[in-house]
Formats: sequence, structure tokens, C-alpha cells
Amino acid sequence: MGTLLIRPPGHRRDVTLRPAATAMVWVGEGHPHETIAVPGVALADGDVLVAVEMSTICGSDVHTVQGRRAAPAPLVLGHESVGRVIATGDAGALAVDGTPLRIGDRVVWSVTISCANCDRCLQGMPQKCRKLGKYGHDRVGTHGDLTGAFATHVQLRDGTAIVRVPEALPASVLAPASCATATAWAAVARAGRDRDLEGAAVRIHGAGLVGLSAAAIAAEHGAAVEVLDPNPDRRALSARFGAGEIDREPDVVIEASGHAVAEALEGVAVGGTVVLVGSVFPSDPVPFNAESIVRRLVTVAGIHNYTGAELAEAVAFLAGRGRAYPFADAVGAVRPLLDIDAALVEAAAPGAPPRIGLVPGR
Repeated sequence: MGTLLIRPPGHRRDVTLRPAATAMVWVGEGHPHETIAVPGVALADGDVLVAVEMSTICGSDVHTVQGRRAAPAPLVLGHESVGRVIATGDAGALAVDGTPLRIGDRVVWSVTISCANCDRCLQGMPQKCRKLGKYGHDRVGTHGDLTGAFATHVQLRDGTAIVRVPEALPASVLAPASCATATAWAAVARAGRDRDLEGAAVRIHGAGLVGLSAAAIAAEHGAAVEVLDPNPDRRALSARFGAGEIDREPDVVIEASGHAVAEALEGVAVGGTVVLVGSVFPSDPVPFNAESIVRRLVTVAGIHNYTGAELAEAVAFLAGRGRAYPFADAVGAVRPLLDIDAALVEAAAPGAPPRIGLVPGR
């Protein structure tokens, strides 16, 4: 298939790709992905072109292809990746730490693209920017074809939070950082704003990769952590990420499944905090007992995505204390990019590992 290329206004630098980049395009529920060749890109001054090392399939990608989540088509899905900088726009680009990005830098990047100037960005909520863009969520065409992670290359637009990553860390650890790990970091950090996590009792609903990551992060902050999940294999896996049992009502509950919101609200201790992070797909309304929340002095917070600083902190965790946990094992299989449809079926199957990886050129 092909798309109508609309060249955005402003100065652009043309970059020819030899061989041409490949992007896997989702055209709608029930249809296989179509492969397109992208022989070149036009980089705006602050853009960055990245060659993908590995991408991983997130639950939201599965929900999209199953028709459980609205998305514009045609679309290059995927928003969890690690890759290497191969070109920049004429103005160059800065990493989150403020240093210039160089050709050859190994990087991860935010799922979101923000303007940095609107009221929400200025209030510290760039993931809710008034002009928000998202990799793996925006229709191809307006910003070119390399707009999602299920491709050999991704064109990162100005306003993306980009973080250098260590050469020594496996791609299977780093690719999910730009969704699962950073989101989990943001959730635990939000809970930590209300109380010191040292010695706290933390309950996590859901042993997907967000829940497992949150368990390890909370444990490293000194909390006693338990993870609840109906899947016994996932519960067993959570023990390797620092989870055990708690001996009292939880001071903090992180709902990372999207299926246990009522239980999270009911189960937290007096004066506790509930962080909702898993409710990112359509579901039935949840009864809300406002009187109970008020009388128990419960704080309820929602977390969706993360800031650039939180992505950098998540990467620092993976490169430091996070090495004690089996993050690499969360990617249970790695498939060629061209086998994306079979990989998505595998990711959606009962008993699937937390992540399936996709790599170009295999």
C-alpha cells in the first residue's frame, strides 16, 4: 500500500535511506498488516531518525488489532522500542539530560510528542499536551510513514523526550522502558508523594509488565509488596520482581490491570493512596462509594503515561538497582518484524509472556 505524503511546512532536510526503511501498516481489524517501503524522510530542524534495534508488543497494540480500542487507520502501531540515532535535523536535538544527541547514540524515547509551551506542558503534564502526538497512535501520512515502532526506523519529532541508554543493557530490557517501566515508575512516584515508601505496605493488582515493574521499583524504595493476579504463573513470576506477602492493610494500592478498580478502592487502608494506572481501555463503569473514600481519608490518583524526567529515571533504575530483577526474561520470545501478525496472535494468547519482541532483519 502507499500513502499520500504531505510535506509539512517549514525547513526540511531530506534523508535518503538505502536500503529503504520498512514499515508494517495496520489497515483495520481483521486484516493482515501491509508492508510499505519508505525510501527517504524529510527531517524538520529538531527531528531525529532512529534505526530500530528491537520493539516490543504492548497490550494496547493487541487491543487495537482486536478492535477493543479505537485507532485511526492506516496506522503503524508500536511505541516500545530501543534504537540508534542515524540522522538529525539541521538544528540537532537534545537528550532529556540537556546534552546534544550524536549519530550512533543508543536511545529510547517517549510515546508522546509535546509542544512544551501550552498550559499543560508548563504545569508539568507534557503527556497531556494540547497539541499531543503519540507514536503508534497517529494515522500515517501527515507526519510521514515512520510514525510507529513496528518498522525498521522511526522518525522522532521535535518535542519527543529522548534518553540515552547504556550499551551493556539488553534490548529486551530497554524496549519496554518507554511504556511499561516508565509508567510504573510514574505510578510508584505518585504514591511516594503522599507517604514515605520505606516500610510501607504496597498491594499491586495485575502482574503484567507494568505491575511487575512497579513491584520491583516499590521494593527498591523499601516497601513490602504483594501482587495479586488471577494467573498463577504471573503471581509466581512476581516473586522474582520483589513481591511477597504483606501483613496488614496496604498503605498504597496500585491498580495496574484495569480489572480490579473496585477491589483497589475497597482494600486500601485508612489514609492510604490508590493509584489507578491500568484503566486504559473501554470497560464497564465502576461503582464509586464516595462516602467510604471520604470517611477513610483515601487519596485516589490517576496516572497515564509519564514525563521525560520519569522516563530518564526509569532508565536509570534499569541500569542500576533494576539489574537485580529479571526484566530481560519478560520478553518471552523474539520474532522477525515481518512476522508481526503471528507475533500479535502469540501476544494475545492465554499464558503469553509479558512481552513479545520484534526485530528487523531476521
